[in-house]
Amino acid sequence: MRVLSVTTCIFAISAWAAGSHSNNPSRLWKAYDSVLSNAKYVDLTHTIEPDMPIWRGFGNITFSQAVNKLTGKPFTYEKDLFVANAYQLTTDQMGTQLDAPAHFNPYFAAADEIPATFALRKLVVIDVSDKVAQNASYATSVQDVLEWEAKHGRIPAGAVVFVRSDWSKTWPAVDTDVFPQVSLETVQFLHLQRRILFHGHEPLDTDMTSDFAAERWLLTHGYAQAEGVTNLHMVPATGCLLSTGFPKFLGGTGNYVRYVAICTSDWPQGVVPGTIPEAPLPEYQNALIWDAQKGHRSRK
Repeated sequence: MRVLSVTTCIFAISAWAAGSHSNNPSRLWKAYDSVLSNAKYVDLTHTIEPDMPIWRGFGNITFSQAVNKLTGKPFTYEKDLFVANAYQLTTDQMGTQLDAPAHFNPYFAAADEIPATFALRKLVVIDVSDKVAQNASYATSVQDVLEWEAKHGRIPAGAVVFVRSDWSKTWPAVDTDVFPQVSLETVQFLHLQRRILFHGHEPLDTDMTSDFAAERWLLTHGYAQAEGVTNLHMVPATGCLLSTGFPKFLGGTGNYVRYVAICTSDWPQGVVPGTIPEAPLPEYQNALIWDAQKGHRSRK
């Protein structure tokens, strides 16, 4: 009886292994073909550029042409067959970002220690833009969360929760001193009661308190958070996934991030894979050239 059982297990494993080859696509590939290949993709990310809004304590970033260390001159298409840029970054806390807990607590994860499991999650969008329109420094409350749940259902554990304020609609002409906030009680409720992965907001800070109350609580307790998110008016309250792509700066306290919402095919916003030039990418009428006056490469 024991021999039969082992033999049966070996046969089953062999059959599973045979079925895992290209003739039998995995469930993930099938899910991509049936759902994700027809989904709408919405970029929630600001472009990093010189003179972009930044927290008042950080210096501005600058772009320059990368220099060949052997010649001391910038790379050119004519002489080197390629060009490259150099970036003088004054902080890892700017633009659309993911704050690592090490930003406030050296005993929690740095940017390179954030797990790859952050890459894809359910996305919840709580809209408080009407209240922000009446009060520029409005702080999202627990009551706002409960009202959202009364309409849409309980926030799923492990989800990402973004707060829509429409603050980013006037970017880069935004006020970085007076802005919509997320209260300490709200981030505590979202993490301790709803067990979310992380929350995010459009401004570059969580709140306007002198001691960074909400942000300090989050990061000193090991929670990450997103800042500088945009285009949340193009995403529904429920039903989308969030793709999070970020580099791995060794010992980083923050991350420059590309957030992309993946929404259902019937959603009116976003782009469907294969409906725009992707491979090859489009060729533009105007060349990308270094603009010394602007301090970056431009097609204009």
